[in-house]
Amino acid sequence: MKSERPLILITNDDGVSAPGIRTLIEVMATIGNVVVVAPDKPQSAMGHAITINDTLYLNKISKDSDAIMEYSCSGTPVDCVKIAVHEILKRKPDLCVSGINHGSNSSINVIYSGTMSAAVEAGIEGIQAIGFSLLDYDWNADFEPVKSYIKTITLEVLKNKLPEGVILNVNFPKLKENEIKGIKICRQANALWSEKFDKRKTPQGKDYYWLTGEFINQDKGEDTDEWALKNGFISIVPVQFDLTAHHAIQNLTNRNWNQ
Repeated sequence: MKSERPLILITNDDGVSAPGIRTLIEVMATIGNVVVVAPDKPQSAMGHAITINDTLYLNKISKDSDAIMEYSCSGTPVDCVKIAVHEILKRKPDLCVSGINHGSNSSINVIYSGTMSAAVEAGIEGIQAIGFSLLDYDWNADFEPVKSYIKTITLEVLKNKLPEGVILNVNFPKLKENEIKGIKICRQANALWSEKFDKRKTPQGKDYYWLTGEFINQDKGEDTDEWALKNGFISIVPVQFDLTAHHAIQNLTNRNWNQ
């Protein structure tokens, strides 16, 4: 591969054939040399799952090229990043991009997201990483309006780098390009899913369940990702893989744990 172009690893959770990742490949190919390692089937809501009790398979689906190489992987999005870094790539990539996810990964959804977990795994590996999502769950969603923004955000990260241990969670509203008001750096909204299980029976009389729920945003702040998306902005939330609740350390230290 040509050394003057950045090496970009691309993955997702909707599968290697999803329109979202095909759009991302198209944009990234204008910026650098691309290696795609993505699941061979949809892996949405897999979070940070990894495969430890089964075999992993890689299938090369493109010929060697100076610009693009593609592989499908039988594992999870995080598996894809791990196997790319340790088995496929000859050097650490300059950037990992994940997506474009079909559907939002704002607020609490970042916890469940395979798209964002892949980006976080890249961050753990010391790689600059961005997760991209569009607030449209349709398989045939229109990604055209967000292409220029993806390129702008990517070039900014490649040029100026991210703070150590930080990954970007980028969410796009479902709008035409001329309707998008701009980009906002946000915090994650305090929202949750009110969930229930729809209990049914098979023809044989065995119980089975469908998880259903309603997304509830209880955060009234105007500095959140949910507010930005609702008001026509692209939200960028800096996230981290250090889950330490730093603000609680002093409170807990002051307690008597050795009674």
